Amino acid sequence: MCVKWLCFFTVLSGLAASGVLQVSGMRIYTPADVQAVNGTDVRLKCTFQSSSPLNADNIVITWRFRPLVSGQEETVFFYQRKPYPPMDGIFRKHITWTGDVMGRDASITIRDVKFKFNGTYLCQVMNPPDVSGSVGEIRLRVVTTASFSELVLLALGIGGGIAVVVILLVIIMSCRRCKRRRQRQLEESEEAPPKDRKVPTVCHPLRAAHTYLSETSLKIDSSGDMVSEEEGLRSDDDDNDGDDSN
Repeated sequence: MCVKWLCFFTVLSGLAASGVLQVSGMRIYTPADVQAVNGTDVRLKCTFQSSSPLNADNIVITWRFRPLVSGQEETVFFYQRKPYPPMDGIFRKHITWTGDVMGRDASITIRDVKFKFNGTYLCQVMNPPDVSGSVGEIRLRVVTTASFSELVLLALGIGGGIAVVVILLVIIMSCRRCKRRRQRQLEESEEAPPKDRKVPTVCHPLRAAHTYLSETSLKIDSSGDMVSEEEGLRSDDDDNDGDDSN
């Protein structure tokens, strides 16, 4: 008995490995509840996962509407190679295709929602040979105004965006101010006159002092002529030489 079951599982494993046996079916993902304010647009998101390769020419998408009160279920949107919005009924000119079949997105958008749009929306996708599987259901609730939590989130989003813009403007203005300040400092440093510098001398200190005096002092001899200090110094040097020779 055990040998028979072992052989059976071996055969099943071989068939699965060869691709003969495959788990088929379409899986649909949608939010359970969606809320929209009367007169606004709302997107009904529907994504899918297929076990078969996607073929844009074969994919079929159908959206149906089930009223909140007793009423007949009706088709509100159809897609096969291109979108087919409703030509009559309450959804005429209210349904827009916003999906992407190759991106596994079958979403639609309802424009200018009305209170009569309250109800359940069914999303069904077929990708042959995947023609059966789950169906997505979205319960739409149309309200007069947005809830407090939605208003808070909206205010936080707007406030955050404004704060980011203000911070960027402050950073830009600070950078420009610093750049102008550096440029002004460079211009002032270029226009400032160079400081007077004393040229160092390499001669003897006494001779350097004599040279300085000879350039600035004048001496009057006994005849009334103006004689420079340098000549006086030279005569003194000659007298000193004469004394040394004596």
